Amino acid sequence: MQGLLQSLRKSSLFLFAIIYLSFFLDNVLLTVVVPIIPDYLFSNQLNTSISKKSKLGLKSLSPLQEKYEALENDNGPLGALLASKAFVQLAFTPFMGYLTEIMGCYIPLLLGSCNMLLAALLFAYGNSYGVLVLARALHGSSSAAIGVSGMSILAKSVPQNLRTKIMPLAFGGIALGVLIGYPLGGAAYQLLGKPAPFILIAFLISISIILQFFYIDQGNDDTTVDEIKCSHCLTLLKDKQLLISTFTICICTSTMAVLEPCVPMWLLAHLNPPPSRWQLGAVFIPDSVGYFIGSHFAGLLPVASWRLAFSALVLAGLSSCALPLATSISQLALPHFGLGLSVGVVDAALVPFLANLVDKKGSNQYGPVYALQQVFVSLAYAFGPLLGGQAVHVFGFPWLMRIIGFLNLMFSPLLLELEKDPKSLLLEEGNTPRSYSTLDNTYSSLDEELD
Repeated sequence: MQGLLQSLRKSSLFLFAIIYLSFFLDNVLLTVVVPIIPDYLFSNQLNTSISKKSKLGLKSLSPLQEKYEALENDNGPLGALLASKAFVQLAFTPFMGYLTEIMGCYIPLLLGSCNMLLAALLFAYGNSYGVLVLARALHGSSSAAIGVSGMSILAKSVPQNLRTKIMPLAFGGIALGVLIGYPLGGAAYQLLGKPAPFILIAFLISISIILQFFYIDQGNDDTTVDEIKCSHCLTLLKDKQLLISTFTICICTSTMAVLEPCVPMWLLAHLNPPPSRWQLGAVFIPDSVGYFIGSHFAGLLPVASWRLAFSALVLAGLSSCALPLATSISQLALPHFGLGLSVGVVDAALVPFLANLVDKKGSNQYGPVYALQQVFVSLAYAFGPLLGGQAVHVFGFPWLMRIIGFLNLMFSPLLLELEKDPKSLLLEEGNTPRSYSTLDNTYSSLDEELD
């Protein structure tokens, strides 16, 4: 791993560090709210409604039991709040794909980081449902900019024969953010209060903005903007292999997205005694560890990308079906780990695969392709929590997870399409592919000089 990073130039290493930090902070802010919002929001709002019901003579077994019954029945508002980020990200992502092609990748990355700073401050000091929704929505716009521009920068600055190994390392920022976010939110909220984790995140975002500002000031002259060929972009976005790859990312990611509003409420309502605040955050640690392992090491395996993605979808389906069988928090660890591992492997296998598809089509317009990939991720995080919060009333949590698991298993055979065309397969290590990117040619010559 250290040797791979040494093969990049110093400027590329600096870029890699900035993008890693941006991905990390984006996903810390994404996940840190999950254990905080259910308790904070509904403790403030539902306690009032519960007291009104008691005055009307509507009584439950106990005030605590009544609260958890109300929590379970109000997955909808919580799912809507969590999904608002993804809906805004979904709306902004196509625009960001176009913006990166006409302005370069660095300015959208900086603008996205500034928006994320504002979102963190709103989360820290916002007390009402509307302000929290606004903060989550602002975070969605920043994620659209950071995701598309960050992936495009990596695709343009990393040589083609190293993408399958270097790009998954950048996902380490995503994995580390997810790994830290859940327990940080639960523990900091219980010990220090709601503003504490968001103030810390805002401070780190400020450091990232300073680094980006100085780098953009030095590197703006090196940014080349390619002429956009709309017909070529449309042809590329209609490619069957590209659509299968992005659909795979969407389906696997949506499995995790459904868990965000459902699992905390399910645990609060059905476990006796109910879990504490830090336990609600800790329950997501196994899938964070699984994602960390999958995203870091899947790209190092000498296995074709479609085989890795196929195995990951099967694992996601089986883990999803097994999750409702757990009767305690400790028993949730294995299926959660399997789900996180599957999402990490899918990302590590298919995101570099998308960049190689662009090269094989004779183009270097990565922005629209990664915009499409981010659109499908946004769809997963938009409709996952929203539909999950509503569907749990119709099917119940156990059957909802089984249905999602069956969808993963049913979609996995479509990945065989990635094997049919030899040109679509990821290049095996040691081959010398034709490069359509001037940056790739530059790196190829640098690699020869290093050798």
